[in-house]
Amino acid sequence: MQKKQNNNLLAASSFLAPSMVGFLLIAAIPFALSFAISFTSWSGIKGLQILSLSFWQDNFVGLQNYQKILNSKEFWTSLLHVGYYLVLYIPLMLITSLSIAMLLNKPRKGSAFFRLLYYIPVLTSWVAGAIIWKWVLDPQYGILNDILARIGIEGPAWLQDKDWAMVGIVLASVWKDMGFYGLIFLGGLKNINPQYYEAAQLDGAGSLQRFWNITLPMLTPMVFFVLIISLINSFMLFPQVMIMTNAGPAGATQVIVERIYKYGFSYYKMGYASALSWLLFLIVFLFTYLQQKLQKKWVNYDA
Repeated sequence: MQKKQNNNLLAASSFLAPSMVGFLLIAAIPFALSFAISFTSWSGIKGLQILSLSFWQDNFVGLQNYQKILNSKEFWTSLLHVGYYLVLYIPLMLITSLSIAMLLNKPRKGSAFFRLLYYIPVLTSWVAGAIIWKWVLDPQYGILNDILARIGIEGPAWLQDKDWAMVGIVLASVWKDMGFYGLIFLGGLKNINPQYYEAAQLDGAGSLQRFWNITLPMLTPMVFFVLIISLINSFMLFPQVMIMTNAGPAGATQVIVERIYKYGFSYYKMGYASALSWLLFLIVFLFTYLQQKLQKKWVNYDA
């Protein structure tokens, strides 16, 4: 019996070995190295001789990077910008993606085509999508301001205005993500037992009452999942900022990941950038943990 168990373990290990090697090389080792680098002043240009005593004698700064970050106005401003993005993005994303799901859930001709149509932005690269939205939001030639002008509204400068730049990034992000989250909600709608709606109709419940008392409670597991994923993605906000505004105007769209990139690959302060990334990891972990704890109070897993 012991020999058979050993053979099974050996066979399982042989199948797991390729993925484990990939995990170690791509995730685990870089993860550990970034933590070690966060305690140094390493520039990222010179060789990373992390096992060398001279490397640590020349570059070790202890908690200095973390102290500088937490005492800097730039970090808190970037975090505030992410918070502003979250306040705008998450409600708008939830409303649009749920609306798409409910629209596609109704049986009609061509529903498969519309599912594909709404999902196309998800498949579009952020480079292409951001360039399109730079044109859409152009204050002089953009289609959005042209539409607003036709109904008598003077559109803002969008990406060139520090008060509207983040709003423009939110619009682009919602356009990019609503198809993905909409399909998640659509899957949840398909799993709701139609007998609930039939019983509610017999009791005289209207469409709005059915939505608030049946649809929304039954979709809370999907809402929870979407909130977790969208929250993490929001803290990872980067490509649309770099392409659409480059953290401008006047730093109005500076966010944490953009600062990590700039410090690591533009200012050559890799140790500082690593410390910043670990603080971001801690923030995301705390928010995710908080959501996991709070889900027991509002998420309904009864089918």
